[in-house]
Amino acid sequence: MAKGNSAKTANGSALDFEAQLWAAADKMRGHMDASEYKHVCLGLIFLKYISDAFEEKREQLLFGFSDPKSEWFIKDAPQRSEAAENRDEYLAANVFWLPAEARWHTIKARAKSPEIGKVIDEAMGAIERENPTLKGVLPRDYARPSLDKVRLGGLVDIISNIGFNESAAKSKDVLGRVYEYFLGKFASAEGKGGGEFYTPQCVVQVLVAMLEPYKGRVFDPCCGSGGMFVSSEKFVEEHGGRVGDIAVYGQESNYTTWKLARMNLAIRGIDANLGPRNADSFRQDLHPDLKADFILANPPFNMSDWGGETLRADVRWKFGMPPVNNANYAWIQHFIHHLSPTGLAGFVLANGSMSTQTTGEGDIRKALIDADLVDCMVALPGQLFFTTQIPVCLWFLARDKKNHKRRDRRGETLFIDARKMGVLVDRVHRELTAEEIKKISDCYHAWKSKAAKPAYADESGFCKSVKLEEIQTHGHVLTPGRYVGAADVEDDGEPFEQKYSRLTAKLFQQFEESARLEAAIKDNLKRLKIK
Repeated sequence: MAKGNSAKTANGSALDFEAQLWAAADKMRGHMDASEYKHVCLGLIFLKYISDAFEEKREQLLFGFSDPKSEWFIKDAPQRSEAAENRDEYLAANVFWLPAEARWHTIKARAKSPEIGKVIDEAMGAIERENPTLKGVLPRDYARPSLDKVRLGGLVDIISNIGFNESAAKSKDVLGRVYEYFLGKFASAEGKGGGEFYTPQCVVQVLVAMLEPYKGRVFDPCCGSGGMFVSSEKFVEEHGGRVGDIAVYGQESNYTTWKLARMNLAIRGIDANLGPRNADSFRQDLHPDLKADFILANPPFNMSDWGGETLRADVRWKFGMPPVNNANYAWIQHFIHHLSPTGLAGFVLANGSMSTQTTGEGDIRKALIDADLVDCMVALPGQLFFTTQIPVCLWFLARDKKNHKRRDRRGETLFIDARKMGVLVDRVHRELTAEEIKKISDCYHAWKSKAAKPAYADESGFCKSVKLEEIQTHGHVLTPGRYVGAADVEDDGEPFEQKYSRLTAKLFQQFEESARLEAAIKDNLKRLKIK
């Protein structure tokens, strides 16, 4: 827990200590780009966390719960000291083993030293040597000349104020919130293109709430910083399951983002198979035989340079050849290729994917619809993403709509129009509220459930269950607004004649006021003497 700051209010909502920490850390940034500073800052937060976890375990081994004045405690001191330096004791407790030079108190003691960069690099190197699962993951360029060592030392002092050693569960919660908050702030600071590693939490929460990945194999072939996996594990725990009930598989093409994902998952104790290296999912599929129960993904929108010209005969294109200048429908077919016979996929795409007819995309969409793979379409509001202000949509695909666990929805697709949802959190960014996320997911589950209470019902302006034949009459366009119609307007009880008279009278008053203002403006312009 951050010292001097309470982490939560009585109802569990976060207070502003993350914001205070960010503001303090951001002051240390100087002229460094957010994309560069991201790795400096997050690497130190990671180091602080694993050091605190190590020290907590070390104190347990040294002191346990015994009375330090007892005869047994004094007599047993040599054995306890030996245990405290036994790396197997830490590994057994799922705690990273840290040699002395990698422990936070060593780094903090050198914060004001001109050698602080070298001290941190050596600590990162020692951690990787002692913990093979972290090999090649941690940032190790803190000693570079371009990194201001005074600012770096100040950042060390700031991060020292986060305490992760109160308990394993609580520390992971605080760490997760700080890490998540910083990822979002960096995505915002980097602007267009900088948020590719980060999917807004509210969007991830919608995907997870709708797919409900309780058990099984979860796959994200463009996993960014791993947010889909983190939310999936949270969902399992919140609903009585355990971390480990799901098997996590991922892939990421960007090297630094791949490392970021591995750090993000490591600090939360999530065991994930992200492949032995970063790699492009189209050209180097690191999980070629994987058939996932759930796919959650946010692929890059409208990616033009995806290497499609070299993949014309690929086995994945069962529904049509994706265009070489746009990867949207290549991603969709990649997801389908990796779905198990009863698998579900939920993913984010640009709105254009729902109606495009460009270069065969309309034919691929027609083939997907006619194969009865499209389970649900959700139109989201704009301004949710840091990288783009354009509105996006969520696709949900189902391999088996006649699954015994759900209502038989063969030949039907659910359309949800959530474009009017969300609240502005600043001038340019919008978020879905918890109530809105619940409304969307409850609608989907009521539609799927055999015994939903209340039972599913179409709602004008929000949702509609549509037969395949109706989608065909609309040219296989999947835009929810085409199907859900306009929201019902509540009758205010005022008779039409009375409302008509009142509104026309008001309109003529406004016309008169407009004419008066126009005359005043013209008079003022005549009075101006411009030489």
